[in-house]
Amino acid sequence: MPLVVNLRHFEEENLFLSGQLPARELDIDPRDEVIQVTQPLDYDLEVQKLEGGLLIQGSLHLLLDCQCVRCLKPFEHHVELKDWSCHLPLEGEDAVPVVNDCVDLIGAVREDILLDFPRHPLCNPACRGLPKAAPGKAQKPGGSARSEVISPAWAELNKLKF
Repeated sequence: MPLVVNLRHFEEENLFLSGQLPARELDIDPRDEVIQVTQPLDYDLEVQKLEGGLLIQGSLHLLLDCQCVRCLKPFEHHVELKDWSCHLPLEGEDAVPVVNDCVDLIGAVREDILLDFPRHPLCNPACRGLPKAAPGKAQKPGGSARSEVISPAWAELNKLKF
């Protein structure tokens, strides 16, 4: 069920919306392999008509499935907008589209959620990344960890201390 409000419902009082919105309805494509939106959005919102626009206040919570950019470990990241508010004008050049007296709130919600996505998701701020291979021994993508023959020139360079 999309987040749509009917403007005729505001004649008497404010409108309260609470529930979950499936991830596919959010239509978020992060274009990033390390962030995936698979969990539903939890929302608890109050919508009020205010001087030629809509004022939306409340909280949004979304759980992201992420992969650490340092160690590639999967983890969950919470996008939590506790005191979220948004003003959507109904008039003027920035007016939101009104279709059959209804306004879709998904665009405003999606925009603010995307702004709260992590730029470089880390499982832990102190993450040290993938374990390093022993110096002088490079592992081939095939997987065997046999020692490589090192030329004498490289052996001398490896002895240098900086």
